[in-house]
Amino acid sequence: MAVDPQSTLTEIADGVFAYLAGDPGWGWSNAGLVCGEGQSLLVDTLFDLELTQRMLDGMAQHTATQPIRQLVNTHANGDHCYGNELVTGAEIIGSTATKDELERLPPSALAAMTAGGFGEPLDSYLQSAFGPFRFDNITATAPTRTFDHQLTVDAGGRTLELFEVGPAHTAGDVIAHLPDAGVVFTGDILFIAGTPIIWDGPVANWIAACDRIDGLGASTIVPGHGPVTDHRGVAMVRDYLAFVHAEASARHAAGFTALDAARDIELGSYRDWSDFERIVINVDAVYRELDPAYEPLPVLELFGAMATYLHR
Repeated sequence: MAVDPQSTLTEIADGVFAYLAGDPGWGWSNAGLVCGEGQSLLVDTLFDLELTQRMLDGMAQHTATQPIRQLVNTHANGDHCYGNELVTGAEIIGSTATKDELERLPPSALAAMTAGGFGEPLDSYLQSAFGPFRFDNITATAPTRTFDHQLTVDAGGRTLELFEVGPAHTAGDVIAHLPDAGVVFTGDILFIAGTPIIWDGPVANWIAACDRIDGLGASTIVPGHGPVTDHRGVAMVRDYLAFVHAEASARHAAGFTALDAARDIELGSYRDWSDFERIVINVDAVYRELDPAYEPLPVLELFGAMATYLHR
């Protein structure tokens, strides 16, 4: 059973709500609700069915009279889409790349990872990250409407602008801008108080996505993980990405392996962010970007390297 770390539903603008997890770490993600005339639009579901149902129950005071007719998935990571099947009758909207990626990464893969048998410290690390969630009863439910680049959605008379900014965190990241409220839902382009993780990249695309968010001029920004923020949160993520790229590039040029580079980088204040060990995956992603011939480590080896990094 996933013990929800004090998730809250907070009205951040007129008829606009952020569902905020109380923990910025692995699997504890945010979502959003936009209430329009006679209907609502949901931005993202959660990591498993129990968590998603609890969120939907908490939103029922609004959706009972304004049912959810549209669901936007910001990207294909399960903590933003594995609850899709519970939003019955809704059109599910996502980028083409998100749909393709979701179909390649079934919940059964995470169920296998949490089953254990890999040895320590990896088993304990995977349990800590993903053990609170249940993946064996999920039917992966992909977007039913896809787009590339940009899409404008009518959400009960309210205009929602969707911009594809990936590949960055994942292959098909999307941000959702509600101009009439000055709100942006960023998905995992922003991690606030937690460490971003580069599954795809390149870093330049992710930094450009941060610039895109800033360019919208929104006063209220809902990240994929962590508390609601503003332009200062965008700057923090942009600065971290630039830091990782510069530090990894210097060590790549000096002949370090990716793992040795990750261990050598002094994180400074970034070590205060949760899940700082993600530097291992992030350096690996930069090496992949710098050298097309580089063979990235398999995902389980990367998780094992993060576990070892924490125990060094």
